[in-house]
Amino acid sequence: MELEEGEALPWHYHSEVTDYVFALDGEIEIQLRSPDEKVALMPGEKCEVSTGRVHRVVNMCQRKTKYLLIQGVGKYDFNKAGS
Repeated sequence: MELEEGEALPWHYHSEVTDYVFALDGEIEIQLRSPDEKVALMPGEKCEVSTGRVHRVVNMCQRKTKYLLIQGVGKYDFNKAGS
C-alpha cells in the first residue's frame, strides 16, 4: 500500500481481522485508541493491530511511503470511527 505525503487513512477498526503492518519505504505511524498510543515504523519494522482496536496509518514523510498490510483471519470489514 502507498500513502502520499501527509496522507492518513481514516480512523477505523475491523470486527474479525487483525492488521499486521510492515513498513517498506519511508516512515509511517500507526495511531491507536483505547488506550491512545502511537507506533512509529521505519523500513523493516512491524506493528500488530488487534481486532476491534480503532486505528489509522499516517505517512510521516515528506514523500510517498509504502507499507505491506496483511489481514487475517476472518471476514474483512472496514468500520469507520469518529475522528
